[in-house]
Amino acid sequence: MEELQGRHRKEQRDLQSRVTQKKKQASKKTRKGVNDECHQLEATLAEQQAREVAELNGEPVDDPSEDLAKLDHYGDDVSSTANGVEHNATNVAAESRGMNGTDEHGAGGHKPNRQKARLARRAAEQEAIASQAAQEAQSLPDMKKQERDRMLASMKERGLIEKEIRADGHCLYSAIADQLELLDIPFGTAPGATADVQPYKLTRSVAAYYMAKHPDDFAPFLEEPMDEYLHKVRDTAEWGGQLELLALAKTYGIDINVLQDFGRVEKFEGGSSGEGKGEVWLGYYKHGFGLGEHYNSLRKKGA
Repeated sequence: MEELQGRHRKEQRDLQSRVTQKKKQASKKTRKGVNDECHQLEATLAEQQAREVAELNGEPVDDPSEDLAKLDHYGDDVSSTANGVEHNATNVAAESRGMNGTDEHGAGGHKPNRQKARLARRAAEQEAIASQAAQEAQSLPDMKKQERDRMLASMKERGLIEKEIRADGHCLYSAIADQLELLDIPFGTAPGATADVQPYKLTRSVAAYYMAKHPDDFAPFLEEPMDEYLHKVRDTAEWGGQLELLALAKTYGIDINVLQDFGRVEKFEGGSSGEGKGEVWLGYYKHGFGLGEHYNSLRKKGA
């Protein structure tokens, strides 16, 4: 279930990114069609993910072929071209001449099928919008590569090298565990946790325990009950962020530096009165990895 939830979050973020780009690129003339397409994409993805969760839980599900066909049709990898639009336009003209290929006043005597003509025109318009969106997407800058290049340059300036952490939803906690090992700081355990589990589970449980012991420092920043939030921190693959970094810094008495794009550094101080146990570095990526936001462990050269 954790793996499925992680993949679902990636799909939702990828879709949101595509939707945002489509809406930004839409003109007044194409805005309605783009909005309709985006709504269809979101609805189809929600249905698909609900079905996958039901399948994993052993619940009966409907045949997914229809929804998958919709997703394929409305995806970004649109292969429609101007030739396809021209083909539909030809069909429209044929329909307007009647079922037997003659015009309204021709010898065939058949009236044109206006409903089919309208549907054909609509299909041609949608293909044109999809084709334009695909062409515009190809001209967008490669944000992942740009971010990666800037991060590597910032690491070089600070004498840091990177240890890549698995992108599985636990990356923040795994990166902190790697840094603790470098400083020879014990992971510790929280009540109810055992020491024979994976390191990221230990750092998760420790972060949740600290937050539970200091609710006034964290509850004002939550949009859900504290108990529900702590369950996600401790027992799921929910991503960690600023609140968890602060809890970990305070728990272990370390200063956590997070290197971000364009050389920005966000610091979470855990030591007090010069009693801190050390300084650690993490690298934060917004675009560079499969799940989107991601943390890697950074080490001083020669460490």
